[in-house]
Amino acid sequence: MTILHLVQKPQMRGAEIFAAQLASHTHRNGHRVILVSLFPGTVQLPFDGKTINLGGKKGHRLWNLTAWRKLANIIKQEKPDLIQANAGDTLKYAVFSKLIFRWKQPIIFRNASTISLYIKTWPAKIWNRFLFRHTDKIVSVSKTSATDFAQLFPKCKDKIVIVPIGIEEAPVKRKADLAKQNGHRLSPILVHVGGFTYEKNHIRLIAIYQELQTIYPHARLHLVGDGPLRKDIEEIVKQKGLGFGIRFLGAQKEVMPLIAEADVLLLPSIIEGLPGVILEAFYCKIPVVAYDVGGVGEVLINNDTGHLVRKGDETAFVDAICDVIENKEAESYLVQNAYHLVISAYLNKKIARRFMNVYESVVRHWKEVYHLQKMI
Repeated sequence: MTILHLVQKPQMRGAEIFAAQLASHTHRNGHRVILVSLFPGTVQLPFDGKTINLGGKKGHRLWNLTAWRKLANIIKQEKPDLIQANAGDTLKYAVFSKLIFRWKQPIIFRNASTISLYIKTWPAKIWNRFLFRHTDKIVSVSKTSATDFAQLFPKCKDKIVIVPIGIEEAPVKRKADLAKQNGHRLSPILVHVGGFTYEKNHIRLIAIYQELQTIYPHARLHLVGDGPLRKDIEEIVKQKGLGFGIRFLGAQKEVMPLIAEADVLLLPSIIEGLPGVILEAFYCKIPVVAYDVGGVGEVLINNDTGHLVRKGDETAFVDAICDVIENKEAESYLVQNAYHLVISAYLNKKIARRFMNVYESVVRHWKEVYHLQKMI
């Protein structure tokens, strides 16, 4: 089987990284995979197979006939069995290329978020309904994402399947091992991993950290990631005089070593699908405190695999961080549960097999329908 993955651009964002990892595992399982990006980027994604850039221009995102034609030519030459669109403008490019240049292969859309929080107006709903009408399968990252999608676009309900995100296995020096080397640490380290966007809620994260400092004056906060709001957050940190306690580490190719050095991972996002960073913390045996949004609660079970806090309750969020720092014995139980969960169900080598089952089902159905249409 040949699979063509469409991504927005080579960048250190969850959608692109997971697509590249999924492509690598699919390739190792004996299938041919091509990774096509709409726009140029400077990041090397974790995929060693064939990659192509359409050369799209950001100023022509609404109408880009040249890029759509190039995609059609790639499909004609490479003859993929299906196309998977992974976030951003990828579905729009796939649908318009297919409609205009008349290629036949099925399109799968990967739904990795709570889509109703982005599609709020009737024009946006009509526009996206048109795009989703031309998909053959919608792969949702969580039960919450799937339910939300079905409520917004009920005619797509029968297209939806659930396949969660996964993580890569990697050797990691966990916090317990680091503590043996470095001795007892008096300054708890908090870490947040995520792009500097509205959804990740950095402004309130800074407020949570500021409140925590009244209890733990030497606590440190490491911010991993980059994005359009980074300069704004840096300015807020400067204005509040918190620069001595907050480190901006930028986008990182490998984040698990940074998670493993921390005492707790914080995720006060206001919109999520099923964030892979939680699973990475589970794998590193690092406690997690997060808001109950999207599919977070499907893996982060309160007082079982971590600390789940009602969205917006900053006092409870601070209290949960304190529990992590002060109750090491109780946290040991939680991180062991979380580790066993991710090992048993959320490794990419297992997730890739579930995607392959979806691919095979879609292609088999498409071939049956296409064969019948030719007979008629």
